[in-house]
Amino acid sequence: MYGLAATFSDAFALLSTFDHRAVEIVSLSLRVSGSAVILGTLIGLPLGACLAVGRFPGRSATLVVINGLMGAPSVVVGVVVYLILSRSGPLGGLGMLYTPAAMVAAQTLLVVPLMAAIARQIIEDTWQRYAEEFRAMRFTWLQSVTTLLYDCRHSLLVAVLAGLGRAMSEVGAVMIVGGNIDHATRVMTTAIALETSKGDLPLAIALGIVLVAVILVLNAAAFAMRAWAMRRYG
Repeated sequence: MYGLAATFSDAFALLSTFDHRAVEIVSLSLRVSGSAVILGTLIGLPLGACLAVGRFPGRSATLVVINGLMGAPSVVVGVVVYLILSRSGPLGGLGMLYTPAAMVAAQTLLVVPLMAAIARQIIEDTWQRYAEEFRAMRFTWLQSVTTLLYDCRHSLLVAVLAGLGRAMSEVGAVMIVGGNIDHATRVMTTAIALETSKGDLPLAIALGIVLVAVILVLNAAAFAMRAWAMRRYG
């Protein structure tokens, strides 16, 4: 019991003194996951809206693929990105492997299907209620998509947060394409795994506390924003 208490005490000491290792790792984690979620939002939400509104050959197959990729193992995604970015791969000349850019690419591939699937369900429910009105106003397909994305913007925070949680908690893919290199590609999840195996539990626990705190704070902010929107716009 004393050892456990001492470990947590050391972990909070690292946080209170802004330990440079922890700050560096947290900063890179936020940059990588934040970039992936931004890209995922720009790709996944419009894709979900297009699938909700559009009626085209192969739509059902596309939905099956998108829903299936929601649960794609992260290590498989990591291997795919690794093969694409390796020297013998089609994008090997870019030299992205074992860089934060490769980690962003892997996390983006992980979050896009999840965000697209959630966005499709949210927007499709709204589309079914207002489809006749849109047709009466002679909205084009693109106008319908953009209008629904705007009208559902507060509900779509759920999709963004789901993508953020998937990105920040990811280990396998970023380990494969980033290499977990100290001072270069070490993020919170890979650092927690490494420091735990090394026996440096205070740093692992400190990073775990930060990881959980970031996700809780962002979820609380999104909940507050949605509650405010519902009060203001009904």
